[in-house]
Amino acid sequence: MPAADAALLAQVTCGDAVPRRRAIAKTITLLESTRADHRARADDLLNALLPHTGRSFRLGISGVPGVGKSTFIEALGLHLIGLGHRVAVLAIDPSSSVSGGSILGDKTRMERLSVHESAYIRPSPSSGTLGGVAERTRESLLVCEAAGYDIVIVETVGVGQSETAVAGMTDMFVLMQLPNAGDDLQAIKKGVMELADLVVINKADIDEAAATRARAQITSALRLFGLHGHQPHDDTVWHPKVLQLSALKSHGVDAFWQTVSEYRDLQTRTGRLAQRRRGQDEAWMWERVDAGLKARFRSHPAVREHLPALRDDVRQGTVAASVAARRLLDLFH
Repeated sequence: MPAADAALLAQVTCGDAVPRRRAIAKTITLLESTRADHRARADDLLNALLPHTGRSFRLGISGVPGVGKSTFIEALGLHLIGLGHRVAVLAIDPSSSVSGGSILGDKTRMERLSVHESAYIRPSPSSGTLGGVAERTRESLLVCEAAGYDIVIVETVGVGQSETAVAGMTDMFVLMQLPNAGDDLQAIKKGVMELADLVVINKADIDEAAATRARAQITSALRLFGLHGHQPHDDTVWHPKVLQLSALKSHGVDAFWQTVSEYRDLQTRTGRLAQRRRGQDEAWMWERVDAGLKARFRSHPAVREHLPALRDDVRQGTVAASVAARRLLDLFH
């Protein structure tokens, strides 16, 4: 390992507060690089960090834009710091499909939390990644764990398949809803609710009656779905709950964390937390294999040579898309 990377490793795992924050940022930037030489260095550094990981609690938070995720995360983060925790937030910003750019404004939306010495916020662009989750989010999560942050929060774009992606990398998946959204049952039909370990109805202070109705509706729907297929009276299995709160006024944040703690204790005691992580690690491996094969396919000389002509044939309707795909795969082999 190069001396510079060894220094990064030491600063991330046992450095002082300010150098450590800089080292975390440099390490995540290295992990996000697409250069081949950087990737090789990043792999060595990640493996060296691995023994220092696995001791945090990973909390995924998703919801439609405007539901108040950033406001809630800031209120929660400040509450957790008050309890003695160190909090890292990995915030995934949507990338423009036109320009490819991202605002990366989560540090401005979490102004008080971002300047606290016990918090670290890292906004990253989704860069078109399926599910709205940055490609290196899982690796960034491990870096934060190695740096001693015992609570790592992953906030997602909250559109498309982001819920599935975040549920697949965290210990607990929280879905945030609005009291007057009017699409609770539609969301349930799409299977989103079945992923949630906890549903939070935010902005309950705006219309408490609507929030109460939404809570009752979602609770009934979860019960209708059989609570993830488990018996309702089995106290060894977590049954998803529905809470209502106001992140803006910090009402209900303590009750939220108490519920999360109950979930964590139960899942740890039954061994399901460790089992969930093992499954996630294997899924992550295959996901990276798929992404790596796709990248190698696109960079293959023969594929690059014939791709423009075949793409034009598909667009003009002279060659079927499936036939073109098979030809390109034959060239790759």
